[in-house]
Amino acid sequence: MSDGTREDKAMTREERLAAQLRGNLRRRKAQARAMAPARKAGDAADSGEPGLPKTPRDS
Repeated sequence: MSDGTREDKAMTREERLAAQLRGNLRRRKAQARAMAPARKAGDAADSGEPGLPKTPRDS
């Protein structure tokens, strides 16, 4: 395998990871926009709605 091929594969991997990050950011923004109307009515603690459960993390 030549070095040029190896660099091409690394660049392809970097491009694939960059595309995944962009997609993740797009999903997170869409999720935040979907949750925005609920936040306008008030914070979860203020409105009496249950928030995320507080469970300890396993190490």
